[in-house]
Amino acid sequence: MYRGFLMSGFFLCVSTLLAVLGGGCSTEAAKPQAETVKPPVSGANSAVSSSAPATSIQITAGSPADTVRAFYTRLREKKFREAIFLTNLRPAIEGLTDTELKDFQVDFEVIANKIPAEVTINGEIVSGERATVTASLPGEDPNKLETQQIELRKEGDIWVILTVDESSEARIKKEGKNYFYVLRIETHEDEARDMLDRIAKAQLVFSAQNGGSFGEIDQLVNAGILPEDVKTSVSTGYNYAVTLLEDKKVYAASATPAEYGRSGRLSFVLKSDGRSTPRISSKDNGGKPLEK
Repeated sequence: MYRGFLMSGFFLCVSTLLAVLGGGCSTEAAKPQAETVKPPVSGANSAVSSSAPATSIQITAGSPADTVRAFYTRLREKKFREAIFLTNLRPAIEGLTDTELKDFQVDFEVIANKIPAEVTINGEIVSGERATVTASLPGEDPNKLETQQIELRKEGDIWVILTVDESSEARIKKEGKNYFYVLRIETHEDEARDMLDRIAKAQLVFSAQNGGSFGEIDQLVNAGILPEDVKTSVSTGYNYAVTLLEDKKVYAASATPAEYGRSGRLSFVLKSDGRSTPRISSKDNGGKPLEK
């Protein structure tokens, strides 16, 4: 299970860090196995939320379940470096200075704020150097908890949470601390293309409702057909603009990196003549807008 929460900003794609949060990969809890699963108990060690299963397991120090519990506790407390050290994303963060880590503060905080006050861990299966822990976590609907599986691997005397697959893990080891920077750029560029596509669709709706005239970004947002974050680069990493021409019967839209080389490299432009399907073009233009 390597799908993560779909959120605005850098980690919306991060099916990396919060692949661990399940991303709606709802599964049935692992079936108990007497030799590997600790029996359900109630009491001080149980962490049960109102919408979570009524049972939890006794957690042993240093066990896979203990690692999962520590991960979510540290993440919720916004101890991001300590939390990620418990995952196979560690090579991507251990080389980052505290100042560099702050570059991702907003993205990590979005994730931390999604974690329930209590995470119920309700299953643990150990098979040699591998383990599966089941826990009640937010799924596609962040307000609803689902039983999800978290995979771990034993490395020496510790258990490591597997947030990405083998190919991504190899890439992380190769790129080291640059991994998050490269991933953020790739994510923002993918989202910029998607946002321009959304602008094109929003313009179709707006023009149909306004006698064939297209709208400014504020008009599209106020009409409820574009998201608010198109107006700021804080979560998107891109600045978006719409230019209306020929009495608002023609428009062009652009997406330009807010910080060239950090939030994105490609500049995008979408042109529409009001008749044919608009097309999106992109180019590394040194952080400057492409001609509309």
